[in-house]
Amino acid sequence: MASILVCDDERSLCQVLEIDLRKEGYKVETVNSRDEAKRKIDSALFDVIVTDIRMPHTDDGMEVLAHARRISPDSAVILMTAVAELETAIQAVKAGAFEYIVKQPGRINEEIKVAIARALETVNLRRQNFALRRDAAVRNSLDHIVGCSVAIEKLKHTIRTVAPTASTIVINGESGTGKELVARAVHVCSPRASESFVSINCGAFPEALLESELFGYMKGAFTGATQNKRGLFEVASGGTIFLDEISEMSVAMQVKLLRVLQERTVRPLGGSSEIPIDVRVIAATNKDLAQMVSENNFREDLYYRISVIPIHVPPLRERRDDVPLLANNFLKRYAPAAGKSITRISK
Repeated sequence: MASILVCDDERSLCQVLEIDLRKEGYKVETVNSRDEAKRKIDSALFDVIVTDIRMPHTDDGMEVLAHARRISPDSAVILMTAVAELETAIQAVKAGAFEYIVKQPGRINEEIKVAIARALETVNLRRQNFALRRDAAVRNSLDHIVGCSVAIEKLKHTIRTVAPTASTIVINGESGTGKELVARAVHVCSPRASESFVSINCGAFPEALLESELFGYMKGAFTGATQNKRGLFEVASGGTIFLDEISEMSVAMQVKLLRVLQERTVRPLGGSSEIPIDVRVIAATNKDLAQMVSENNFREDLYYRISVIPIHVPPLRERRDDVPLLANNFLKRYAPAAGKSITRISK
């Protein structure tokens, strides 16, 4: 559900817009002054901010725009004005406004709804591009899981079977067996394939940083938090998030992750409101989670929540027939990159 902030000193206009936008399925908050708008932007994440330019103070809307660009750069800002001024419109666009609308009696609501729809489309594209840039590896399908052994064919069959479901998956396997390849294959074969695949190694971050990466944060939540940042759960919404080495997650973080999986919402650090998410979770580990549960090193309730569908990735020693295929695959991939003319590998 997209989140919209409307700022206008005309309370009646705010009320009408709130009613109309809620009917469109948006989560809407309204304020009537520049300072209220700034406080809202500081404490919550909004997909689109709609603000009047002329309020009690001359350039209130421009100040809201500047504040949003600094604190919440992912938000699209739409400016409204009752008087068309070319100079102001040019200034607004240069300052980063998504759109500039002239209020026209009887038409303003429809124009704003159209502008919001366009803004949300742009915001979603930005998020998808961010996820692709952050995880630059090419999406892998089943064709990238190299092998023809019985174990690999069984693995591919499992992927085809579970991919169409929405169930949470935990992938178990030794280091280097290709757990992320399997996770990507599940995503590509699923109805979520056109959306983002976002991966994070839970063992690569200290607890505080992992929390801010996963759930996001608001300006001032901690030292160095100079602007609002969306977490990876929100970035991956609509798609898949891959939590690699979930066994390295602290018990405190396990509690927070369990709540996200139960409620399907996240609250950024320093935030005051919950953000709904629609994301498939795939976890992976090279450890025996069941044993960790028995040793009180992993929460039992989280274990059952993530292991709805377990997938085991076999080590190479259990599929020795795949060694020649893998060797030749690596040769074709890396020999040209290294400038070598090697064409085959001896038996």
